[in-house]
Amino acid sequence: MSNAAFSYIHGSVENVVATYGPLAEIRMKPYFMRAEVQYPPKDIVLLATKEEKALELWARNDDGDFRFIRSYPVRKASGGPGPKLREGDKQVPEGIYRITHLNPDSRFHLSMRLNYPNSYDLMRAAREGRTDPGGDIYIHGKAESVGCLAIGDIAIEELFVLVSQIGVDNTSVIIAPHDPRRAPLDGFAANLPRWAVELYADISREFAKYPRNEDI
Repeated sequence: MSNAAFSYIHGSVENVVATYGPLAEIRMKPYFMRAEVQYPPKDIVLLATKEEKALELWARNDDGDFRFIRSYPVRKASGGPGPKLREGDKQVPEGIYRITHLNPDSRFHLSMRLNYPNSYDLMRAAREGRTDPGGDIYIHGKAESVGCLAIGDIAIEELFVLVSQIGVDNTSVIIAPHDPRRAPLDGFAANLPRWAVELYADISREFAKYPRNEDI
């Protein structure tokens, strides 16, 4: 999904941080204080679930465990359950990803690019003879999506500033069809490729590292 610059020209990540950083920090710090995690933290993990339309933020200090910070609503995510397989299928990918870079000039206000297709996606595509698995997948602002996760402008400002402070190498993104902590992922579903069993097992193991306390 192309995020060429049209409506929003910030010019640089530094300009974004200067413009939105102070208010973003004011909004974010109470959540971190409640979780007893410093701001900015050492690492963060973003857990995205399609069915629940949620993006959870987890963070940790230098010597601590990951703690739940807050959840953002996903305003729009095209497609349905199942991994992304090809360009144009309008599917949000499912898997374990990282952020490659921050885009200050997205036409969706701000955006963070995921490393889809990652090595696992490319391996599966090669084995199945799929030559165009697609790409340009982002977490971005606004509320429209063709394969991306749209979380609205306020949310992307907060996360963009946060990731710029801690670095993309300290940020992970895990995307699931639904929250496997609440119900098992069915990798045997008829609409899925056979390797979804392995993929969903990997995703489930990752989600299990972040047990959500429903009282939070």
